[in-house]
Amino acid sequence: MRFLPIVALLLGASPALACGPDTDCVLGDRHYRIAMPAGHDGATAVPAIVFSHGYRGSAQGVMRNGSLRRMVSDLGAALIAVKSKDDDWVIPNAPRHMDSDGAEEFRYFDAVLDDASRRFAIDESRIMATGFSAGGMMVWNLACSRSDRFAAFAPISGTFWLRPPASCAGPVANLIHIHGDSDSTVPLSGRRILETKQGEVREALDMYVRYGGFGPPRPARHSGLRCEERRNKTGDILDFCLFEGGHSFRTEYVRFAFEKFRQAGRL
Repeated sequence: MRFLPIVALLLGASPALACGPDTDCVLGDRHYRIAMPAGHDGATAVPAIVFSHGYRGSAQGVMRNGSLRRMVSDLGAALIAVKSKDDDWVIPNAPRHMDSDGAEEFRYFDAVLDDASRRFAIDESRIMATGFSAGGMMVWNLACSRSDRFAAFAPISGTFWLRPPASCAGPVANLIHIHGDSDSTVPLSGRRILETKQGEVREALDMYVRYGGFGPPRPARHSGLRCEERRNKTGDILDFCLFEGGHSFRTEYVRFAFEKFRQAGRL
């Protein structure tokens, strides 16, 4: 009988305790991981950064990035690390997925947001999607198909495969694209891979300028980034920022985008 209180406690444990930064949050045959900001009280809703990994990456690998974890925590945000089903994201025109419409991934991201918001104190109106390389490609597809679920998007060193869609669905998004000016892995003009090709970054931006009714660019510099900044009549953000270098990731790029969106009242 002395063990009954312990058993009762375990049976009554919150589902939020079942997963976190070191344990998978299971969604059928998929999963994600989440790290709440340090010192979070468990009740106050916080913004979130959803991070999509690159080719052959993992949610576990994202969570092992101590610099990223600390930076997101310092911002007072939750870090949600998502995971592709296999090595890469199943999105339109991707290698071995030429016929995909991305619906499988979009349903997965919907499920992640629904599940994380149910388990944890996440402010669903302040969620930014970001990712590096292949993860940046996933983010561009989300910006075009799930702009109703995210407040802002920050793709890094990745764009659409082959070509951008003719148009997008849903409300116009706030987006900052960040890329290395001498990237040879995902060049700004793309490169051929198997039966397809990486898209051209400028084509994606031009499509979104038309879609969102964005005005002419204004040059700006921000801590190592050379940017072209555009706004539309409702104040939505579309920025294109280059850094000197190749295919590399720095947590400061995520911080820059998040803080810019927050200062503009978008997060």
